[in-house]
Formats: sequence, structure tokens, C-alpha cells
Amino acid sequence: MDFDTLLARFSQAAQTHDCEGLAALFAPDGTYDDAFFGPHTGRAEIAAMLERFHVGGEAFCWEFQEPALAGDTGYAGYVFSYRSREPESAGRLIVFEGMARFRLRGGLIAHYSEVFDRGVAFSQLGYATERTAKLLARYARALHADPRVERHLERRRALGLPD
Repeated sequence: MDFDTLLARFSQAAQTHDCEGLAALFAPDGTYDDAFFGPHTGRAEIAAMLERFHVGGEAFCWEFQEPALAGDTGYAGYVFSYRSREPESAGRLIVFEGMARFRLRGGLIAHYSEVFDRGVAFSQLGYATERTAKLLARYARALHADPRVERHLERRRALGLPD
């Protein structure tokens, strides 16, 4: 399937609570690395993760914009919105924008990852400052533990740049 069709099926499955349909877009060993829930590998885990989406929210809308495909890697900006079911923000409309990366294999998603400003989402969700700080610190620690970031920091040191 072409990339635009994949994006349409991906967003449709997420919006309509089609857990199995979303999971079927992934290779059997594919990974969905969600910026809130972390990485989930394999179709069963991916389906379970989407189920969690619908526990904390409803009335989802996921709009991909400006898709680009280079070889087996696709990118698309997005605007994502839903109505919260979280205790701090029940009934509130949550909206944020982000960027998605799709690594493809054999027409299926081998790895999905995304970036967006989690602080913007946490603020709309009504999370207490302490909770937001704790969550953002956890994400920062995970970023520093990423092998790509470790390689980058090694390069900084090799260039003589201060830590």
C-alpha cells in the first residue's frame, strides 16, 4: 500500500478504536513507540496500547499532514485531538501537534515513533506541576539513555565541547 493509504488507515484505526486494525498495519515484530506510553512491540502489545488510548480519552481525531517518504522511511506532521476521560480534565478537549516517523518493511510498519511537546499535553490535561515535572524528568532520563544520544554526546566530547 502507498504511504498516504497507510496514514489514512492508521488514523482511522486509532480514531475508531480498531485495535486489531491498527496492529495489522505493523510487521509481526513491529514496534509502536508512543511518546506517552512508551514502546510496544508485536501486534498484541500494539493492540493493547491502543486500548489504553480509549480508556483515557474518547472522540479521537488524528490528522496527518505534509507526508514525505524517502526509501523505507516516512514522515508526517500531525494534529491530534481527543476528549479527555482523565480525572483532572474529564470532558476537556486536548489538542497537540507532532511529527511521526514510520520505518517500513514489506509494506508494513517496522517501527513507529513520534515527537511532540508533552508539556503542552500535560498542561491541557490539568496535571499538577509536581506530576508534570516528575514525568518530564523521566522522559529526559530516557532520552539521555538512548544510544543515539550517547553517541551524540561522545561526539561532543570528541569535538572538545563542554558537557
